[in-house]
Amino acid sequence: MQSIHNKFKHAIQNGQKQIGLWSHLCSPISIEILADCGYDWLLLDMEHSPNDLSEIVAQLQAMKGGTATPIVRPPWNDMVTFKRLLDVGVQNLLVPYIQTAEEARNAVSYTRYPPHGVRGYAGAPRASNYGRVKDYAHLNANELCLLLQVETLQGLDNLEAIANVEGVDGVFIGPGDLSAALGHLGNPKHPDVLKVIDDAIARIKACGKAPGILTGDEALAKHYVAQGCLFVAVGADQNVLRDSATALAQRFKG
Repeated sequence: MQSIHNKFKHAIQNGQKQIGLWSHLCSPISIEILADCGYDWLLLDMEHSPNDLSEIVAQLQAMKGGTATPIVRPPWNDMVTFKRLLDVGVQNLLVPYIQTAEEARNAVSYTRYPPHGVRGYAGAPRASNYGRVKDYAHLNANELCLLLQVETLQGLDNLEAIANVEGVDGVFIGPGDLSAALGHLGNPKHPDVLKVIDDAIARIKACGKAPGILTGDEALAKHYVAQGCLFVAVGADQNVLRDSATALAQRFKG
């Protein structure tokens, strides 16, 4: 029988550091290149990037055979969006703007078939290799990885309640929105923000769940890894392209 083994999920469950890159470019060609650059995971963004479902499918196809695992951030904690993403083969979801345990439980339920949830059933979706994974409906929940993004003061207040929901595999701290919520819009490296993030990482770890974060600051990324973050995005493809292309031009044009 064909396998639906999720290496990213099992890695974070075993406490193995996973280094990733954020992708905003919505390009199968760029993601195909990045999939073999040595990252453990790539984040395909639908919240702040203009990806639609067909573009996500094209990027999943482009990543097949690469070393990186795809994670998709849907635009919202939405049952229909989850159903469509899971059917096309997404196994790792990063859900934005989770503020309560109820919202966390809803997210879990959207990924599970009845009686454990409300995910709609399709007979032979791409996720089952079009029916070739014969017991997909019964096996898939164990290989799905649900990561929830906490990025507000209310979310921080409810952090343990969110992390302790059964079916939640990890909690990602959103430094951008969190810095805004703390009164430091556009400055995720403000000392007050950094202190709150370090505390949140410790609280997530204490719940036995995997902490995650994004930062383009190399020293800060290493700090978060040292603090115990298990899935860390260390940059974004559009920034890598912008900075590398600009630096190359400047070396020749001055």
